[in-house]
Amino acid sequence: MSPTPRSTRCIHRAAGSAQLPTAGWTPRCCCPPVRGAVPADDPRTLETLRAYTAELTQDGYAYRFRHDDRPLQAAEGAFLLCGFVLALALHQQGQEVDAARWFERNRAACGTPGLYAEEYDVSERQLRGNLPQAFVHALMLECAARLNSPWKPEWRTGQDDGQCPDEED
Repeated sequence: MSPTPRSTRCIHRAAGSAQLPTAGWTPRCCCPPVRGAVPADDPRTLETLRAYTAELTQDGYAYRFRHDDRPLQAAEGAFLLCGFVLALALHQQGQEVDAARWFERNRAACGTPGLYAEEYDVSERQLRGNLPQAFVHALMLECAARLNSPWKPEWRTGQDDGQCPDEED
């Protein structure tokens, strides 16, 4: 029996899509498990996380997709939203140290007044795209709150108790 192709083992942008996440990945591919729609220990969750980090990250920065054969940072800037989603996904998997590294790397990519844009040009160390980017700010704040304590086991299975991360059981 031949191994299952990666494209059928990953979470996709659209149901029934045979397209690999790396061919047009958005942060949405890691969001279902982070938001509790798919269990964190589901094989598709784990393979999506592995595929994304292998194909679309470089030097601690995450990218939306690969444009062509050029290095990732040559085509566009690192997409800060993706970096914060990746930090949450790693945290959910129990990889707190890696999650903190991703968070801090992306958190440091803000401008002088502490504002974030959509993209960060790694080689030029400049913000690119819309400024300020509210989605990036919101996800950065969520990361800061969630990474402050271990991910609760019920969050890994999608059986959320409805409480915020900092509320007591």
